[in-house]
Amino acid sequence: MFQNVLTSWDGALCSTRYDQETGAFFTIAVHSRRRGPAAGGTRAMHYASHEEAVADTTRLASAMTLKMAAADLPMGGGKSVIALPAPRHEISDDLWDRILHIHAENLSTLNGSFWTGPDVGTSAADMDVLHAQSGFAFGRSEAAGGPGSSAPATAQGVYAAIRAAAAEAGMIDLSGRRVVIQGLGAVGMDVLELARKDGADLVATDVDLERCRRARGRGALVVDPSEVLDLSSDVFVPCAMGGVIDLEVARRLRTSVVAGAANNVLADHAAGEELARRGIVYAPDFIANGGGAIHLVGREVLGWSAEEVAHHVDGIGATVAAVFARSRAGGVSADHAARDLAASRLVGSRA
Repeated sequence: MFQNVLTSWDGALCSTRYDQETGAFFTIAVHSRRRGPAAGGTRAMHYASHEEAVADTTRLASAMTLKMAAADLPMGGGKSVIALPAPRHEISDDLWDRILHIHAENLSTLNGSFWTGPDVGTSAADMDVLHAQSGFAFGRSEAAGGPGSSAPATAQGVYAAIRAAAAEAGMIDLSGRRVVIQGLGAVGMDVLELARKDGADLVATDVDLERCRRARGRGALVVDPSEVLDLSSDVFVPCAMGGVIDLEVARRLRTSVVAGAANNVLADHAAGEELARRGIVYAPDFIANGGGAIHLVGREVLGWSAEEVAHHVDGIGATVAAVFARSRAGGVSADHAARDLAASRLVGSRA
């Protein structure tokens, strides 16, 4: 069933489990443990098929290896997905409790080879449960002894990447610049607020009408999600789901900069090459959105203070600038240069 996905994937392990009572399908992918135990969030959502869920898990696990290496954190890359039988908001509390219990069993079975944290469809409260039952979850609530939400740190890092990319494109600052934000979850809304404070001309979109209302209240022009890829902008900020820029979109996108929080923004390698060919500055997503990983690993593994975490998250801007310098020196796309940087930090790590 998953042969086409797994035979083309270079990861270390992919485990799956189906629970007949809840109709939930679980998959955990460990891509690499070269820098330490694998880590990545748990995404809980409805998928068209189990094969699609496995493909998403393995793709995101690979990106986590790059993210951890680029951020120079002592963790490997992994990801877990819970493919739900219906959208998350339709899952009853009793059903969700059983789903979390099974996921905790899965984490315990891997016995520390993989640690998880919150992602789409899961929260700090869910991590409290998973940690209590397995011991292998990051991102617990402050009430449970954790560092709290990683969203503010993710947004802080994304904004540092936006500013570095804007500078690469010749923008001194974002005042009066048109910034289009796709996706207004916790991270996207925080990025919107940071850009608002810098005087940006804001355009935003989301499938959630309440989020759109809040963005409008903060001075953003709200547009329909179907329109966002055809708008002209100075900076395009993808903060929704991945794969938004394929080759066709890369050919028509009217912007100077792409930098956002979404994982796997580029649908394929060709899209990154096309952005580079057109002179569109792209801040690679696995660097730009690394603030959340820095927050969780920094606080819960390395014992950093909130101030130390903030300092390292701000350093994302310098890392993005270094990628651009590497791109220019090598005559390669920013995506290529970023992957080379991450690969260089995997060399010499333990197998």
